Amino acid sequence: MARPRFVSTTILILFFTVFNPFNVVFSDDPSTFLLRPSHGGSNRQTMFLPLSLRTPNSSRNSATADVGISRRHLQRSDPHHLKARMRLYDDLLRNGYYTTRLWIGTPPQTFALIVDTGSTVTYVPCSTCKQCGKHQDPKFQPELSNTYQPVECNIDCTCDNDRVQCVYERQYAEMSSSSGVLGEDIISFGNQSVLTPQRAVFGCENVETGDIYRQHADGIMGLGRGDLSVVDQLVDRGVISDSFSLCYGGMNVGGGAMVLGGIAPPADMVFTHSDPVRSPYYNIDLKEIHVAGKRLSLNPRVFDGKHGTVLDSGTTYAYLPEAAFVAFKDTIMKELHLLKQIHGPDPNYNDICFSGAGSDVSQLSKTFPAVEMVFGNGQKLSLSPENYLFQHSKVRGAYCLGIFQNGKDPTTLLGGIMVRNTLVMYDREHGKIGFWKTNCSELWERLHIFGAPPTVPSDLDRTNSTTDISPTLAPPRPSQGVLPGELQVGLITFYISLSVNYSDLKPHITELAQFIAWELDVDISQVHLLNFTSKGNDSLTRWAIMPAGSVDYVSNATAMSFIARLAEHHVQLPDTFGIYQLVEWNIEPPPKRTSWQHHYLILVVAVIATLILGLSASWTWFIWRRRQEALVAYKTVDAAVLQEELQPL
Repeated sequence: MARPRFVSTTILILFFTVFNPFNVVFSDDPSTFLLRPSHGGSNRQTMFLPLSLRTPNSSRNSATADVGISRRHLQRSDPHHLKARMRLYDDLLRNGYYTTRLWIGTPPQTFALIVDTGSTVTYVPCSTCKQCGKHQDPKFQPELSNTYQPVECNIDCTCDNDRVQCVYERQYAEMSSSSGVLGEDIISFGNQSVLTPQRAVFGCENVETGDIYRQHADGIMGLGRGDLSVVDQLVDRGVISDSFSLCYGGMNVGGGAMVLGGIAPPADMVFTHSDPVRSPYYNIDLKEIHVAGKRLSLNPRVFDGKHGTVLDSGTTYAYLPEAAFVAFKDTIMKELHLLKQIHGPDPNYNDICFSGAGSDVSQLSKTFPAVEMVFGNGQKLSLSPENYLFQHSKVRGAYCLGIFQNGKDPTTLLGGIMVRNTLVMYDREHGKIGFWKTNCSELWERLHIFGAPPTVPSDLDRTNSTTDISPTLAPPRPSQGVLPGELQVGLITFYISLSVNYSDLKPHITELAQFIAWELDVDISQVHLLNFTSKGNDSLTRWAIMPAGSVDYVSNATAMSFIARLAEHHVQLPDTFGIYQLVEWNIEPPPKRTSWQHHYLILVVAVIATLILGLSASWTWFIWRRRQEALVAYKTVDAAVLQEELQPL
């Protein structure tokens, strides 16, 4: 999105045209609808989908104040419910969203989709789109999928002008929109999943406008309430229980997990009622806000206007009704009177920012006050400074309020910033939402102990096509292939095309190398630029990755993981480098060495050591002989002796 602060891309929908094959009952308010009773059943399964995130400014060993709590293990309802694991990419504040990978079609085509609790329909750009932006991956090509079927016009959907196919249209609060046709195909979640790929209805975009047109991500994965939601479709098929969870990483740390299906909540999870009849969005029963232990002087009804208090993972920041925002801002500024107030990073916005707090995020609670949200049942959720602040991008050690006034709209909208380092459980089956403060960057490591099937390697041709991959094995590795056996790799080379011209990229080539090293988790000394040329309006760069230090090789799995992350755009580069594409790659084994070459260093050291010892022994013998000669030297009686000068006392 152009400006993440208004990335409420999936909430407060202005236009709502819905495909309704599952008997969704609409209320008197056309913007809301009622869901059927929640689904039960003992055959429901759970999918764990990891979210991982790291930015160049993040600390690899960051710790939070609640690290002790975060080391406790999450419980799951059934050991057999682990079904899928998917990583989540991008930066909440830099990009305005998190994305995950979804495979659609047979053979599968991959897409980076924004994880969005405020949207119902899942959609991707279609090959027939005449007004779609340039996104991360190629458009979906229905004609290449053997399992794709258009959703034919029927009484439960809005039809196209020819009354042949169902269509959808979504318009969002920041004035962007998406529209297209509805299709049905197989969706799969990667080869770490034992979940059988499912048929699902999704949108095939033909028109994009606004931020959706400009965003890097391909589309949206709808997790909201509604029968087009991925969650609802999986629940209807009896694949998962009617629950899912999200856990976003903290400031400068990232990481976390998304869970589709139910898990047993931690003992100290804080719950609040969530009423699906109240609004079509995930709402909570917020009654009070406390700052530094003091209750804001507000009528509790201020948080119940229009849609109430809504959680939306597709929105970056938080937005309060006017009265609540003024009270919150005034109280915060009184608490921070010792800090210097400065201008925000963007002159187009009147941000409230403070300098002098220091750069150590773990120490922010010593400067900024604690904030608490109090729910209707009396339970309290404590918020750390990272839950209402964002870092100033131009002044080191400065922070700005990430809570804004929601214009004249009385809805309270809580975006991703409010739940950083918080596991949020959307328990739709029991009509409640739970919050558990934890270190989300460590949560995925704890989910690993539940076990998952190992990655299944595929013996594929070394091409850039994914057309020969089975839907059940839609891999996070690239389709170029996995070399057989325990291959040792001595050199990895690859070409990357970037959508920026040569002159603009040249001054930043060293910075680009640092980003590549960081994203691939290797030392900068291992990354070497081999060639750099202009390619029309783009730039073509050739890189090499070498083993670290004195190591002769890296494993085949490590080398292929590098290529996979590049091929599937899991390497996240700043927008200044444009959109990149892996053009070609090659791996080479270590050079063959003879026995003499293999032991060359040992032999050289041995020879040098022998020479040093020999020289030392010779010098010692020479000194000893000179001393012996001095002791037995004979002088005659009449030998001339030099007069020695007396030394003064």
